Amino acid sequence: MSTIDLISVIVWDYMWGMPLVLIILASGLYLTLRTGCFQITGFSIAMRSTWSNIRGKDKEKNKTGVMSSIEATSMALGTTIGVGNIGGVATAIATGGPGAVFWMWLAALFGMIIKMAEVTLAVYYRTKDENNEAYGGPNYYMKKGIGIEKKMPVVFKTLSFLFAFGFMTGYFINIQTYTVSEAVANTFKFNMMTVGIVYTIALYLMISGGMKTLGKIAVMIVPFMCIFYLIGGLYVILVNIDKLPAAFALIFKSAFTGTAALGGFMGAAVTQAIKVGLARSVFSNEAGWGSAPMIHATAKVDHPVKQGLMGIFEVFVDTFIICSITCLLIIVTGQWSSGLDGATLTLAAFETGMGRFGRIVLAVGVFIFGLTTSSGVYAQIEVVVRYLIGNTPQKKNILTFYKWTYPLPSLALIWIAMRFGFPGTTVWLFSDASTALPIFANVIALSILAPNFIALLRDYKA
Repeated sequence: MSTIDLISVIVWDYMWGMPLVLIILASGLYLTLRTGCFQITGFSIAMRSTWSNIRGKDKEKNKTGVMSSIEATSMALGTTIGVGNIGGVATAIATGGPGAVFWMWLAALFGMIIKMAEVTLAVYYRTKDENNEAYGGPNYYMKKGIGIEKKMPVVFKTLSFLFAFGFMTGYFINIQTYTVSEAVANTFKFNMMTVGIVYTIALYLMISGGMKTLGKIAVMIVPFMCIFYLIGGLYVILVNIDKLPAAFALIFKSAFTGTAALGGFMGAAVTQAIKVGLARSVFSNEAGWGSAPMIHATAKVDHPVKQGLMGIFEVFVDTFIICSITCLLIIVTGQWSSGLDGATLTLAAFETGMGRFGRIVLAVGVFIFGLTTSSGVYAQIEVVVRYLIGNTPQKKNILTFYKWTYPLPSLALIWIAMRFGFPGTTVWLFSDASTALPIFANVIALSILAPNFIALLRDYKA
């Protein structure tokens, strides 16, 4: 057995094995039942709340936080809507078959209430630094909610360690830079490392202004970015509208029967479709990962649940709209069985539907998607770093070191992939390994703190 095959077995049979899959689904089902299916019954409330924030009707005066509610949401949405929607979803279909799409949708249905819970708890248990700026996230609600309130210090320390350790691996495995470099290099015939260096310079410019600046940039870029991608994707689907019914039939049939080998596709069992579909859903919309709450915790809002509603909106837009567009255009163009994977597969689907122009448009879009995602991940990891170092005298120096070294491991990942000839599916395998631990720790914490979330939701309704 090769090293890569061994890593694949470890990731898919153990780290992303059925126990983790069942924990995610069970947590989502539990929260769904306890809240009376609030992600469905309260969907219109979440949409109205989001629209109110977009129009600026929800004033920020006298509210604690760093960014406005819509800035935090735009930044979090910019992080979720990124290479996971383009390269990640394509990888799911390439390795799990069209059936993976169904399980991605199911995970997103539960993901809406999971994300609402983690965002709500992050805002409720957030803390302030020496500059009176709010910060929060899983480590904070694990400490205050589980360690202090529920008096379970051992459980808190174990979950907090697993989450921080797993999440910090994202510092070394930043899939965004690789996916952007892959897409742009394949489209314009550039060297991947050259693209990676240019991308890194652009990323440095974005993160140099700190979290407040990132929020303002996200508000300007994210809406344009979403519309840009939707128009291109819908055009390709409409051109192939006659194949749409067959595409849906293939998705639902393959979800329960698996997918036979076809063309360059090697075939996939039902279990593979389930695991890959869930993994890609979580990586894309980040529900249960604990990443988005770190950004939402900085929002200027007068009730935790009000920001939690944004979590429902995020997962809906990310998975049910953006990811679905990617999935359908890959299937209706017939590229899903071509043997391609990652961003290259999505690029091929766009080129099939729109010609060379479509491939160029998407490559530019991937570059923009990647920047908003990478800058958001930078802000998320910074929250974990702040939690780990506390108020030590070296705090400022450590944060400065982190800021200027953050993009560098991503360049190393490109070099390693080029040096050893790793395909995109292998690089995404390392990414999946980095998400398993924080998801496991965070979902367990959410299950323990579910009564606290229910109480906050009741208070908001009252």
